[in-house]
Amino acid sequence: MKLHVAFLFLLIPLATYAQSFQVIDADSKTPISFATISFGDGRGTFAGEDGVFDFPKAKYADIDSLHISAIGFKEKGFSTKEIPSIIALKPEASQLSEVIVTAPKRGKYKTKKQKPITHEDIHTSWLPTVESEVAVLFKRYQGESTRIGKLLLPINAETQYKSKGKGKFATIFRIQFYKNDNGLPGKAIVHEKIVFAINQDAEKVFELDIQSKQIFIPQEGIFASLQVLGYADDKNKLIQSKKYREVKTRRGIQKISTAFRPLLPFTKGVPSQKTCVRRIFLNNKKWQVFDKTYNENSNLITSGSRHYAMGATLHVFEKK
Repeated sequence: MKLHVAFLFLLIPLATYAQSFQVIDADSKTPISFATISFGDGRGTFAGEDGVFDFPKAKYADIDSLHISAIGFKEKGFSTKEIPSIIALKPEASQLSEVIVTAPKRGKYKTKKQKPITHEDIHTSWLPTVESEVAVLFKRYQGESTRIGKLLLPINAETQYKSKGKGKFATIFRIQFYKNDNGLPGKAIVHEKIVFAINQDAEKVFELDIQSKQIFIPQEGIFASLQVLGYADDKNKLIQSKKYREVKTRRGIQKISTAFRPLLPFTKGVPSQKTCVRRIFLNNKKWQVFDKTYNENSNLITSGSRHYAMGATLHVFEKK
């Protein structure tokens, strides 16, 4: 009997602190991959590909609420004292109407390239964190029907890191698309997920083939965004780890977001193309142009490095 009682006491901390939860579609009962988990205080994390996320109360003792969201679904909020093990999100009818439904075109097309711009200067590079999302606008080539074949993503080469003894890594990123709302990313466009990993062996420009997604650029253009989800394990699965560091300062303990490799080089070379950014756990997810109105004290902005020069391979279809 004493052994049984001791065993039960051992189980209590596991049930209380090592908690995992799963986010699913309320209609289909299937997992919602990479759902956004906001803590309501400017921090958050993401569910994995299977919709599962960890929320150990010992690590997040100061968090009292969670807000669960995903593009195409209605957001839900919970007290951290009453989180169900299965979180079912209802599809958002108004967002489902925005699904890109495009029959594959079988006509001839010409391939055009919008060149990316990159460099290896870590001092003029964006530090990706889980709260940041960077978006750029793509327009139709000369007004013709245009499909995005590949996205060409500038990343900071890892040679400098290797010389400083940095080890291997793999970071999971997500691509999302948004309507162009007067020069800012507007309503999210629901499409098949585009999630991938970049590791230390990647070239300075990472080529991402999305031809099969059939992303055609609307007349007003389309924003493509890049967002980091976190580090991956050796099987390219999202690691459920704490994404913030606690640093002692004169003002007390400050929670600092972890910066993930690789860095994103920002440049001065695209004056006609604005880069937009947002912090998805802060400021009501508001998009802003990356200029002095965003942060006049930013080293990137004051140096003039205000553009993330994402490129693309475009398929321009001939008129019939």
